[in-house]
Amino acid sequence: MRFCSCCLVVAIALGPALRLARAEDKPAHSSSGASEFVNFPGLPTCIKGSVKNGDPTKGGSVILAKSTVGCAVPWHWHTANEQLIAISGSGKVEMKDAKPAMLHPSGYLNMPAKNPHQFTCTAACTFYIISDAAFDIHYVDKDGKEISADEALKSKAKAPMKKEKKDMKDMKM
Repeated sequence: MRFCSCCLVVAIALGPALRLARAEDKPAHSSSGASEFVNFPGLPTCIKGSVKNGDPTKGGSVILAKSTVGCAVPWHWHTANEQLIAISGSGKVEMKDAKPAMLHPSGYLNMPAKNPHQFTCTAACTFYIISDAAFDIHYVDKDGKEISADEALKSKAKAPMKKEKKDMKDMKM
């Protein structure tokens, strides 16, 4: 009897959470022709993104991003875990206490939450950003002290991304 009571309590406690998780796990499909790329607040204008799944302001999401060569996102960290998957071009990712990593087509990189890193696109690049919680960005200076986006980006300012890029038309999903 005690076992049955415990199972009932667990089912009552976890039931709503499991139903909510299933409701958010809806199939999603997006074709490359349907992508509208926009600037995201707090990121350099040389990088644009298109949300493919989820709502980055509220929870986990998948964002398809494009960046021009030389575009840099200076030292920063995220509250969520972040995964990058390269589609085209290449990029250099530098992480605190780790060797720099080059990201090439089909390359994958996992960055734990609150892990300072920076990204520089070394050849016009397209990649997915997968976040397991709301997307935020906290810029830091050379000493690891948090700074404003304006302060971080003013030293890394690059030309805005052009509306049409050769790699956009060649992209296949």
